[in-house]
Amino acid sequence: MRHVLSLMDLTNDECRDVVTAAEKFKQRLAAGDRPQLLAGHTVGLLFEKPSLRTRVSFESLTSQLGGNSLFLGEDVGFGKREPLCDFMPILTSYLDLLVIRAKSHAMVEQAVDFSQCPVVNGLTDVAHPCQAFADVLTMKEISGDNFGDCHLAYVGDANNVAYSLALICAKLGLKFSIAAPQGYQFEDAFVAGLDEQAGGGFVRQTDNVSQAIDGANFIYTDVWTSMGQEAESKQRLKDFADYQVNDGLMKLAADNAMFLHCLPARRGEEVTAEVIDSDRSAIVQQANNRLHAQKGLVLWLLGLAQR
Repeated sequence: MRHVLSLMDLTNDECRDVVTAAEKFKQRLAAGDRPQLLAGHTVGLLFEKPSLRTRVSFESLTSQLGGNSLFLGEDVGFGKREPLCDFMPILTSYLDLLVIRAKSHAMVEQAVDFSQCPVVNGLTDVAHPCQAFADVLTMKEISGDNFGDCHLAYVGDANNVAYSLALICAKLGLKFSIAAPQGYQFEDAFVAGLDEQAGGGFVRQTDNVSQAIDGANFIYTDVWTSMGQEAESKQRLKDFADYQVNDGLMKLAADNAMFLHCLPARRGEEVTAEVIDSDRSAIVQQANNRLHAQKGLVLWLLGLAQR
């Protein structure tokens, strides 16, 4: 039984297999084909954090494939009413797959030790693999035959989204760079590990935005203050003031560079409305691909992607 808590749980080839499955089932859905591959299956959605895209996309893909989903909020008492050794075996004995959106990645790692079904990370403080799969699917659709030569530049905090983006780019052989202030960058050990996996010199990490976006095909950003960091908001606004994705920054990028954001966005902070609403923005396509990427991941994880 496999779990996907981080992209570190997958090989390079397995990441490619998930993207291929996502493409295939997106095409089948567009053609009106909704194979009932999850008929008789139940997917649990155990969420500690608010959600729009993650919740609705998982519920929708399960329905499209003939299965049933159960939304499990704070009332079930995850990590509160009873120990995980009691909670997880019972919960997962009812389910065929569990998606967890949690505050603590370490707690999810502990929980899977007691799980009786596959577990997918729907977001933790450390990783967001589902978002990364949707992002590379979007990049592949936009870039077509040039996908293998893509360069993704991330501008902002080296958070859970940036972590997963760097990992999937390394696994798929894509160029990756990040611009972030000192103190908000990846740890040296993480960068060294990615460089080793990619054969050296993979991550371009700098506090200089123009250096990071030089030659980039995609410019990506996320909120400067994530959920749980609200007490740091004033300091982060100050520290990231020069890292806003605006018209001036986009003009420094390649003429065909597209803008990406995992959403929700704080317009006027990490990105201006002019950029996010422009014809260089792919945020709607990107958000829609959460459904298709996760469908590919779920079917791959359950051994149904070849059906």
